[in-house]
Amino acid sequence: MAASPMPDPAPGGTLRPATTADIATLAALKLACFRETFLDGFGIPYPPADLARFETESYGEGRIAAELADTSHATWVCEADDGTLLAYAHAGPCKLPHPEVTARSGELYQIYVRGHAQGLGLGRRLLATSLDWLGTHFPGPLWLGVWSGNEKAQTVYAAAGFRKVGDYHFMVGEHRDAEFIYRRD
Repeated sequence: MAASPMPDPAPGGTLRPATTADIATLAALKLACFRETFLDGFGIPYPPADLARFETESYGEGRIAAELADTSHATWVCEADDGTLLAYAHAGPCKLPHPEVTARSGELYQIYVRGHAQGLGLGRRLLATSLDWLGTHFPGPLWLGVWSGNEKAQTVYAAAGFRKVGDYHFMVGEHRDAEFIYRRD
């Protein structure tokens, strides 16, 4: 994406599209956010082999480079004044296992804020940016998956007009996380 940065006078620096120069730091950010959320925050006891496989497949630099190169996807980061990445969002065509998903459906894949940066409004800014982009690129309904135990995120998504329409299993290696499918028309 070749959009200009969107400076904001609020704490948290700049919200901008991720670029290939961000691959290594974005991979590290994604891994850190996953660990803070699911291991430290929710204490999910993933089997070590499953966790290692998932982290390698999902947060390796090759995977991040492929996501950034895919023109049907968009990724944004929030960057502190010192260049540290604090948060990110990733969106693209819907890949959730629901019978009503079509090629016209978009999905918010991920939106995460580092623990020490929560409360700065970064998640709200990323959500608004992601939903605007999805609405422009996908005329069908918008979708997202959320872990069944993340009630805070479910509340945020419900306030943004999403409603639960299904369930599925998100695989972390061979470990199955119970997830909810949310849709916004």
